[in-house]
Amino acid sequence: MDLQSRPIRLAILSHRFQRNDGQGRVNFEVANAALQCGIHVTILASACAEELSSHPLCRFVKIGNERLPTELLRNLVYARSSARWLRAHRHELDIVQANGFVTWEPCDVVAAHFVHAAWGKSPWYPFKTFRPYSLYQRLYTVLNTRWEKSAFLRAKRVIAVARPLVRELVHIGVPEQNIEVVWNGVDTEQFYPGEANRAHFGLPSGVPIALFVGDIRTPRKNLDTVLRALREVPDLFLVVAGAVERSPYPAMAFELGVYQRVRFLDQVTAMPLLMRSVDMFVFPSRYEAHPLVLLEAMASGLSSIVSGTFGAGEFLGDGGLILNDPNDVEGLAACMKSLASDPTARKWMGAAGRSRAHEMQWSTMADQYLRIFYSVMEQQLSPSIEVLV
Repeated sequence: MDLQSRPIRLAILSHRFQRNDGQGRVNFEVANAALQCGIHVTILASACAEELSSHPLCRFVKIGNERLPTELLRNLVYARSSARWLRAHRHELDIVQANGFVTWEPCDVVAAHFVHAAWGKSPWYPFKTFRPYSLYQRLYTVLNTRWEKSAFLRAKRVIAVARPLVRELVHIGVPEQNIEVVWNGVDTEQFYPGEANRAHFGLPSGVPIALFVGDIRTPRKNLDTVLRALREVPDLFLVVAGAVERSPYPAMAFELGVYQRVRFLDQVTAMPLLMRSVDMFVFPSRYEAHPLVLLEAMASGLSSIVSGTFGAGEFLGDGGLILNDPNDVEGLAACMKSLASDPTARKWMGAAGRSRAHEMQWSTMADQYLRIFYSVMEQQLSPSIEVLV
C-alpha cells in the first residue's frame, strides 16, 4: 500500500502555533508542512496563526485558557479539555502528535523538548529552598515528571530534539528503538548577518555588545551568572531580551554595579535586527534541549558562548565556546573577555555557526516529522495487511 497516496488525518496538540513563539514556531512549521503536503490537520491549541487556521485543510479547535494565573493551572485545563475532545473525535483521526505532556489521552507521536525528570535531578537545579516560588517550581517539576513519563511510554514513537535527550528518555524507561532524533530548525533567510541598527534599540556604539535572550523570571536560563561575570569584563556591554515584569535581574544588575552596562529591552519582536546589531551571543543555560534562540544566533553569524549542559557541541561546531559548568563565573568571564577583545575570532566563529545553521532548516525538520508520521501509519496498518494476506 502506498501510504503517501492517501491523506493522513493528523491532529497536533500544543498550546500555541505561531511564528514568533519558540515552541509555537516548531508547531507552526510541522503543521504548515503537513498542510502543504495535502494532509488534513486538526490543531488543538489556545492560539493559532491565521495562516494555518484559514487553510482549507485545517480544523482549528480552540482549547485552554491562557489568562489563567499559573502555567500549572493552564496546563491542567488544557490537558482536561483536549482529552475530552480526543475521546469524542479519535475515530476521525489517523495520527495524534503532542509535545511532552499536554493531554491525559495517549498520543501516537510525542516530541520531547524537555525532560523534567532530568531537570529535577540536575546538579544545577535551583529550586531547593522552602520559599513559596521554589516550592511551586518543585511541585511543577515533580508532577510533570510523572505525567510526561506516562505520555512518553504510551507513545508509539518519541521524537527527541537533541541526542542528550535520548539518554534521559531511556533513563525513565522509554525503549531506545522508539526514539528518533530530529533537531529543531531555523530560517536562515529571516536570521542572517547584515547591517546593524543599534540606535533602534538605544544601544551604544563603539563598544562590543553581548546579547542574552530568554525567560528572565526564572533562574534556569542563568542570567545571574552572566551578570556576575560581566563585572570582570568592564569593556563589554550586555543587552537582555526577555519579559522584565516580575524579573529579579534588573535589581540584581544594580546591586552588582553593572546596571549602567546592561540594557533590559523586555520582549523583542525585531529579534533578527537585534541579532545583527550585537557582537556575540551569551547563553549559559542550566538546562536546555535544542534551543531555537541559539540556532537563530548562529544563523545571524554571531559567535556564541553556551553551557555544555545540552550537547551544544554536537550542532554548534566551531561556532562558539562551550562552558562546562554553567555556574562557573570566572570561566564565563574569561570566555566573554576573550571574544570581546578579539573581533577576528568573533567573525570566524560567526561564519562557522552560520554554515552549521544552513544544515538545520525548518523544511529539513518538518520533512523528518512527516516521515515519522507515515512510518507510524504503516506500523498501525501492518497488522490489518497481514490478516488480509
